[in-house]
Amino acid sequence: MASKYERSRLPGELSEQAPPNNLLRALHEDDLARLRPFLELQRVDAGKVMYEPGDQVRHVFFPCGPTLISFMVLLDDGRGVETALVGREGAVGGIVSQGRLPAYSRAIVQFPGDVLRLESAELERIKMQSPGLRNLFARYADCLMAQVFQSVACNATHSLEQRTAKWLLAALDRTGDHDVPLTQEQLAAMLGVGRSYISRVIRQIKERGILETRRGGVRVTAIGGLSRLACSCNEAVRKHFDEVLQGVYPDEEESAAMKANAGDQQPGSRMPG
Repeated sequence: MASKYERSRLPGELSEQAPPNNLLRALHEDDLARLRPFLELQRVDAGKVMYEPGDQVRHVFFPCGPTLISFMVLLDDGRGVETALVGREGAVGGIVSQGRLPAYSRAIVQFPGDVLRLESAELERIKMQSPGLRNLFARYADCLMAQVFQSVACNATHSLEQRTAKWLLAALDRTGDHDVPLTQEQLAAMLGVGRSYISRVIRQIKERGILETRRGGVRVTAIGGLSRLACSCNEAVRKHFDEVLQGVYPDEEESAAMKANAGDQQPGSRMPG
């Protein structure tokens, strides 16, 4: 069963200002007002399992700021392969389906931070009151499905180096930080390869002066170089987001502003010292 969460009140300032989740920000003011009383702020740590396959989906989670959550499909041999990465542009949970349906994949936190939690039953009740809210969440589901489709094609056709660079860039897009607090073992597991393969790729990228390895993660030092190594899958997903939900997918300006406003959260603060 997925971990349980302690209830916490939404701080007063969050009850008035724009929420730190782009999908919620895209809602019409009236629809956001309907949701606000039921949103609960949660702090989640890296490695936190939100759902396991078969768990009843009783809550929807909206990642805030740099928080990242992966959908992992578990294989017969015990491995898990990532099929989608969700940050502040989206949500995890049954935002389209009706009822408390079982989860198909594992949802696990990759980057720690805050999420806004909403009971699925409340969301269903509010969706019945607002066609606009139903429409926006249905469009997001289309964007998430596009990411899954692109992931399948990427895993089947692109090199491990391209996929590694793509994943690191996707994380940087959403976090606004050059530090990725993910071990090589964790990255290998998400990409569905052995540790030795990912270690070789990371070493080759490091030798080109594109990243540095640190205990508990890596630091990207040359985003341009990393972009040239990556496949175009991130851009394909971003393009679809912009066509279906313009302004929801994080852009460079937004990520830079989030990093500038991080205050004491300096680069590397999410990696072990």
